[in-house]
This record gives sequence, structure tokens and C-alpha cells, in this order.
Amino acid sequence: MELFQQLVNGISLGSIYALIALGYTMVYGIVKLINFAHGDVFMVGAFIGFYSITVLDLGFFPALLLTMAACAIFGVLIEKIAYKPLRNATRIAALITAIGVSLLIEYGMIYIRGAQPEAYPGDVLPAKNIDIFGASISSQSLFILGISLGLMILLQFVVHKTKIGKAMRAVSYDAEAAQLMGIDVNKTISATFAIGSALAGAAGVIFGTYYIKIEPLMGIIPGLKAFVAAVLGGIGIIPGAMVGGLVLGVIESLVSALGYSLWRDGVAFIVLILILIFRPSGLFGKNVREKV
Repeated sequence: MELFQQLVNGISLGSIYALIALGYTMVYGIVKLINFAHGDVFMVGAFIGFYSITVLDLGFFPALLLTMAACAIFGVLIEKIAYKPLRNATRIAALITAIGVSLLIEYGMIYIRGAQPEAYPGDVLPAKNIDIFGASISSQSLFILGISLGLMILLQFVVHKTKIGKAMRAVSYDAEAAQLMGIDVNKTISATFAIGSALAGAAGVIFGTYYIKIEPLMGIIPGLKAFVAAVLGGIGIIPGAMVGGLVLGVIESLVSALGYSLWRDGVAFIVLILILIFRPSGLFGKNVREKV
């Protein structure tokens, strides 16, 4: 029964990684850029959600929607200011810029509000234990899992059934051909950043609600783990990012359950090394590659 409980906890944690990983994989699928500032958008989302709940006195869902909207705008601004001028630059120039933007956001947040941590109110979501198959599962875990899966399903609908989603897939496949067919590539790239950043913001609110403590450097480790999740599933593949995040979360929870909690963060990077050695194309592989 404890195994079932750890699986639920792992899937809940993995769903947060998956939401962040989706932004990495969408941006890479469109512009072949690893946006290392993405973990910091997650951090900004956590703080926007915190102030929405504590200062504006909003409930969880209004705070979640406000955070997603604010982070979408923030993501577009990052793309317009930092990445668009480097659209035709070398990969290394874009990568260094991404690292620079990440540091700017982190220490800009520290400059604005200080380095002290904050704590989400404990009554944002109802917290009670539910007995399922003899295991005591937190209602918050199930709630977070449901919200995360709902957002992932919504993303799949947007990508496969809407006009902007079809444009994203066309640009991902061949940007020049898409432009010749009348698709506004710049608008499509901005939309990709907006959607990915909105999901990262949502992950920030969910993370704060579940883990309580937030601070300006909180985006570093979850951001790197989400990148590992994206590589694990196959970078540039949306279903792969979802599966990679969930698998990574379950692995972390099982490692902790076995008594190796000090290895909790290290195991993600062990997974990254193994996947790069034995299957660099990710779990979904090139043969079943589904671009954004």
C-alpha cells in the first residue's frame, strides 16, 4: 500500500515537472533553442500566485488564471527582447543569452523583493487524507494531479485542433515553407513562448500550493529536472515531455521511499547521463518522432 501512495506522490510531482518540460520541448521544437530561463518563469509564476492569493485575496483558480496570463506575457517579452534579435545567430550565442536571462530574472527578483523565502497559505486547497486501496492519499496530491493532467489535455487540444496549433506544427516541421504558405512565423514563435510560459506559471502556483515554501532561486533545480524530463521523453516531442516528467517524478519518489532521499536530486542527472548514452533520442525515439 505504501508503494501505491509513493506512486501517487511521484505522479503528482512528475506532473509539475511535465508542465515545465512542455515549455522546454515546445520552444526547442519551434526554434531549436534550450530556454534555460524557463525554470525562472516557473519561479515568477509561484510568486505571482502567492501575491495574488495573499495580497489580492483571490482563490486558487482565479490566482492560477491570473498567473498563467501574466507569465504568458512575461514569456513573450523574454522572446521579443532577448531571443528574437538572435534568431539567426549561432546556437552558442542563443544558449549563453538564455543563461544570462535566467540569472537576470533570479537576481532581479532578489533585488526587487529580497532573498527571504515566503510560505503559501495552508488553506488554499482543502487538505485531507483519502483512503484508496488501503493507502492514505492526500487530497491535494489528487487535486494537483487532476489540474496538471487537465492542462496537458488542453495543450494537446490546442496543438492539434486549433489554427495556432497547426501553425506551430508547420513552423516546427519547416519554418521557411510555412512562411511561404502565409503563416506568420514570428507570431507563431511568440504564441509558443506564451503557451509554454503559461504552463510554467501554472506549475509554479501548483508547486507553491503543495510544497508551501517558495524563494527566488527555487526555479533552478526544478528547471533542470524538467529539462531532463524533456530529454528523457525526446526533446521537441510534446507527449514525450509529459511522459518524461511523470517517469522522473515516480523515480524520485521511489528513490526516497527506499531510504535514499539524499540521492533524490542526483538521480535525475543519473537518468540524463544514461539516456544520453543509451538512447539520446529519448524514450519516444526518432522512429516515432512527433514534432510540435
